[in-house]
Amino acid sequence: MHIRLLLFLSLVFISACSTAQFPYSSKNKKAIKLLEEAQKAPDQYFDPSTGPNYKKGIELSEQAIAKDPLFWEAYLVTAEFYERSRNYEKAIEYYKKTLEIEPGHSISGSTYFFLSACQLAMGQYEDAAASIDRFLRNPNANENLIGQARQIQTNANFAKNAVKNPRPFNPINCGPGINTRYSEYFPALTVDGKTMLFTRLLPDSRNAKFPEQEDFFVSNKLDDVWQTAVPMPQNVNTANNEGAPTLSPDGRSLIFVACSDETGIYYGENREGKGSCDFFYTKRIGSRWTNPINLPGNVNTSNWETQPSLSSDGKTMYFIRGIRGQGGKRDSDIYVTYLQKDGTWGTPQRLPNSINTPLQEESVHIHPDGKTLYFASRGHQGMGGSDLFVTRMDENGNWSKPENLGYPINTMYDENSLMVSAEGDIAFFASNRQGGYGGLDIYYFELPKEVRPVKTLYFDGKVFDAISKQSLPGHFQLTDIKTGKVMIISDADKMDGSFMVPLPINREYAISVTYPGYFPYSINFNLVIPDGKNSYHLDIPMNPENSNQENVLANVFFDLGKSTLRPESKVELTDFANYLKSNAKLKIELGGHTDSRGNKADNLKLSNDRAKAVYDFLISNGVAAERLSFKGYGSNEPIISDEKINLLGTEEEKEQAHQKNRRTVYKVVP
Repeated sequence: MHIRLLLFLSLVFISACSTAQFPYSSKNKKAIKLLEEAQKAPDQYFDPSTGPNYKKGIELSEQAIAKDPLFWEAYLVTAEFYERSRNYEKAIEYYKKTLEIEPGHSISGSTYFFLSACQLAMGQYEDAAASIDRFLRNPNANENLIGQARQIQTNANFAKNAVKNPRPFNPINCGPGINTRYSEYFPALTVDGKTMLFTRLLPDSRNAKFPEQEDFFVSNKLDDVWQTAVPMPQNVNTANNEGAPTLSPDGRSLIFVACSDETGIYYGENREGKGSCDFFYTKRIGSRWTNPINLPGNVNTSNWETQPSLSSDGKTMYFIRGIRGQGGKRDSDIYVTYLQKDGTWGTPQRLPNSINTPLQEESVHIHPDGKTLYFASRGHQGMGGSDLFVTRMDENGNWSKPENLGYPINTMYDENSLMVSAEGDIAFFASNRQGGYGGLDIYYFELPKEVRPVKTLYFDGKVFDAISKQSLPGHFQLTDIKTGKVMIISDADKMDGSFMVPLPINREYAISVTYPGYFPYSINFNLVIPDGKNSYHLDIPMNPENSNQENVLANVFFDLGKSTLRPESKVELTDFANYLKSNAKLKIELGGHTDSRGNKADNLKLSNDRAKAVYDFLISNGVAAERLSFKGYGSNEPIISDEKINLLGTEEEKEQAHQKNRRTVYKVVP
């Protein structure tokens, strides 16, 4: 006999029936026999490909009802089978009929619990709240269901209020370039918003047991229209499943999930895994993707790792780990791992219980601002099913209480696969809503301001030899000048020297670019970008070490009229000291320059004092004094002449020109 009916029958007030094994309310022997056959049917007619045969059970239990229309136990079994088949509408109908025939059939009142769960799943929030309240008011309520009941109560009350206070939501299909009659989901976007990588579920006739298979496709945006997506090359897409990608901001590095075949061992040609589904890594050099390798480090296990999300600095990755529990149930939580100095990924850490719940978390996405995390969960206050949430990291590394994105972004259905653009105003997600091209389609919508991240734009350009103009794969380090925190570590493309990295706005950044055989290149800028602008372009000309070109230490700062180094100067000067110590043959002259304003003699002294301050710092950090000299040039060698400055149109442009003339430089001397 089915377990839920046993629970009820142990608590009923109905008198025993002498002809039945249990005290059924019906005395119709044929009805009782049909009900007992119905209870066995899901397991008796079990199909390995589809699971328990609830359809057969419903067919038999409804025959029992036809024999005795007041047989409440048959209604109860029918309701449960419809619920387990996810036909919640019919389940509600039969639970209500059970209560109508025999309102007091259970001391525990558990039917109200199951009824409310179905009502919540159908978006009947008022009814769900009323049903669950009735269950919780019962002094004999089943203690095993109390915790779940309070979650249903919380969700139903939240959902009632959310529906009354909807947020703006107008999802737009990404169009036929991306979406097809098949399912498309798990979008990943480059930081400039021009390239999308996503998963497509395709029919596969090669394996009767698994008739569908996941592959990656790529679409580029041209004139605001997504072009026809093309598959990733065959060394990335295989006969097995590939899915849930995360791209580096420049689109040149890819971490994705690949699963074994039914043997649990074979991951595809030239691939090795550790069990179930693993992360693999590939890098694009020019137009070619390298053969994927199992992600180095301690992330992959015999468990199920999936849905990675890489931070903008490339050093942090959030992901979902599924652990198979009792009865084969898989619980999933959000983990984080950090890139180690040796290039491997460290042992993952589970995010705190304020984010992870006893129920499933999935579909995690860290925004390029590095502090705003979006994810889907069944365990937080929501609309029922899986809802989308946002949490933000503070300056101390603590996460805020997750906030539901609200209705109608979240509904009674399962929502997941959310990705937010670098600018933070547009979000992408997958949905099988009506009006699409078929299956799951990828949509975008304007994200409500309350749940947006910090606006992030992209910084791009090319690295090249300042003399020959040949492209260079320079190594980048971008530092927040105020905090001293390294925000981005990246490399320009090996083939064309191009780069693209995301940066949160309203911060001042120090940029250092290095490449063997070249002097370090540095620059700083205050990234306050007017509305409507989403990028900052800068080309990086690097001087060979055998040249006598002037090199600017752009991240060396002094207060107005003073020669004392400001604390934020020490980031660049420490790096420069390390560079000189690793290039022991170089001898350099440090030069100080001012703008043309003020007294000439004073400017000359100030520039000399500033050059000496840098000289003293380098010596104190281990650079031999005999390799260094310093000289002040005052305003004698401007980059931009006063005549050209006077022709500039605005005071802001003139001030920027004067600022370029105020500089600390170095050059090689014999």
